[in-house]
Amino acid sequence: MPQSDVFGKAYHEATKHSYLSVQLDPNYLDASTQPSAFKFYPKFYRRVKLNLDNPIHSFIWLTSAITFEKVYNNVSYKLRVNPSAGALYPTEVYVQIRGMPKIVDGIYHLEVENNCLTLIYELIDDGLESYVIPNKCITGFIFLISSVYYRSSWKYKQRSLRYCLLDSGHHLGAVAASAYLHNRDIQLIFDFDKLALNTDLGFENKEFITGCAISGEIHEKQIRKLRLKVPFVCGTDYFEANQFIEDSYQATSVQPSHQQQLQQPCFDFEQDKFYQTVWNRRSIRRFRKEFISQEHYLYVLQLLQQPIPTESGEEIETYSVIHRVEGMKSGLYRGANLVKAGDFSEHTGYLCVNQALAKDCAVVLFFVSEYTSYQTAMQIAGFLGQRIYLGSNYVGIQCSGIGAFYDDETQEFLETHKDVLYATAIGT
Repeated sequence: MPQSDVFGKAYHEATKHSYLSVQLDPNYLDASTQPSAFKFYPKFYRRVKLNLDNPIHSFIWLTSAITFEKVYNNVSYKLRVNPSAGALYPTEVYVQIRGMPKIVDGIYHLEVENNCLTLIYELIDDGLESYVIPNKCITGFIFLISSVYYRSSWKYKQRSLRYCLLDSGHHLGAVAASAYLHNRDIQLIFDFDKLALNTDLGFENKEFITGCAISGEIHEKQIRKLRLKVPFVCGTDYFEANQFIEDSYQATSVQPSHQQQLQQPCFDFEQDKFYQTVWNRRSIRRFRKEFISQEHYLYVLQLLQQPIPTESGEEIETYSVIHRVEGMKSGLYRGANLVKAGDFSEHTGYLCVNQALAKDCAVVLFFVSEYTSYQTAMQIAGFLGQRIYLGSNYVGIQCSGIGAFYDDETQEFLETHKDVLYATAIGT
């Protein structure tokens, strides 16, 4: 096994939960110490207020829009089109815009709370292409997803390495959903010079690039790297370093993904209904132990078979633990094949750190992988999780992502040697 592969496995191993580890470290927190969830550049930077009647603005806005605000334990949470572990939202979005009417060619930070684009870098003959897609020029958009990791590590410590990457994948899924609604294709890019880009974007050790999506016309043209370094701006009001996360990010950033042919998925969502699904998507917090139809379950499963639009991917295998699907035996399935029959709802609830979600839902889907790139595998798991959210909500059933489970025991239950990356619960 190549050394880079070993690093990925080692860092995944170091973030595992077990029954004992959870009991020994219940991780109680003072909510008043939560770091800020929004990044702002100084007020003198130029800003473009997003006008939703402008299709360019609307496309960008819907990748990260705030859709709902709630107060829990005197803390305000602004929920967005993309779910996030603990509603902590470590992800930030940057978008390079080139060759679009009535907007300056440049790199912008998407200021989510204020619905505006902040111009952080004006382009001349340089740009992001030289980092993410060398010898090409994109007329259109290059989206960068980054992680302000302390927003997550404040609560989840080392395991936040997983959550930051899963959240990045969910955010890429939100970009894909907005692209669908604006009749645009996208291409996800995972293998690129993230470390150089972090330096040139001035992130220091407090933020790091995870994924990329491009949308537009690709031209053969040499674009040079950024001629200037972007000034540093911290994404939280205070910061505490986590050396494990920083080391693991550095080591796994250079792992190459599996190469594959680029294929675009083919969906037939009704536009208005899908827009409402994107806007109203929520993470369910309680299931009613009710059955869902076989048609709805198979619809969600079919969405997972659609191609992921990338040339640098990882194969993700899906296991389903069916509790309540009309016309189907309860049990563990690998893909569409029954592995073992039985009512495993109580055991699945236990495996998912005794969360009622996992025993009361209709189905729990687990994503597993034997990857070469840890970052890519985790992000694709999050990307597929976003598909499950939107697909299940589209047909009127509910969904919740589950990032916490007893890793080794779950792996043993699934009868697989592959790493378990993520789980999602669906039902009513």
